[in-house]
Amino acid sequence: MKTPLYYLACLSIIDGKRDELNEEYGDLPEKVSEAKKKVDDINALVEDTQKIIKEVKQFTKDSKVTIQELKTKEEKLAKQQFLVRNNKEFDAITKEIEHSKSEYIRLTDELRTVGVKEENLHRTLDQQKHDLELAEKEYKEIENELNIISSDQNEEVKLLVKTREVVLKNLTKIDYDEYKRIRLFHSDPVVKIKKNSCSGCYSHVPPQKIVEIRNNLDRIYTCEHCGRMLYPEEMEIEKQILSL
Repeated sequence: MKTPLYYLACLSIIDGKRDELNEEYGDLPEKVSEAKKKVDDINALVEDTQKIIKEVKQFTKDSKVTIQELKTKEEKLAKQQFLVRNNKEFDAITKEIEHSKSEYIRLTDELRTVGVKEENLHRTLDQQKHDLELAEKEYKEIENELNIISSDQNEEVKLLVKTREVVLKNLTKIDYDEYKRIRLFHSDPVVKIKKNSCSGCYSHVPPQKIVEIRNNLDRIYTCEHCGRMLYPEEMEIEKQILSL
């Protein structure tokens, strides 16, 4: 009959194997996340620049229409000056003409400035698109590397998860909680006694305690030095895990 100690030892080995598989990923998940953020950030810059260029183009279009309207208005007012009947009307028309000229000059100057701005924006956009292309390439390469590892591990991980679920069904909440508590300090909460020593911290285990552990497999004994749970050397665990 399999005891709680047996299942706790199985759980420790399973979790250890899962840790090893996770280590294969290294910092790839973080790199993928960083690369994705870089792509998103550059893409946001591209969209902002495109939006500004669109606004500049619309301003240019509207300004050209306004300039043409001002020019037409000025010509019309200039003709009206010859038809006025008094100085007051003449001065009023002259003021309108000056205002139109002033607006015409202002918009013309702004168009020249905006023209330079648009050229600079297009250069910036080209650079941003180039940076985005490189960032997307880097992201795809890192993501592909992560996917290859995930694919290679997929079946093994599934088997470990399935086996772990079987193991947990054979453990009480008290035993599992104690296991989790120890695992906060040690990645291998349950270890084998090897050559009269704890294989976790290599501290000596008294012969009398080893005898007690062998004769009381339904009880949980821990190492006096590191606190890990102990199971006897002759208890075979790894070979039987996948048959659970």
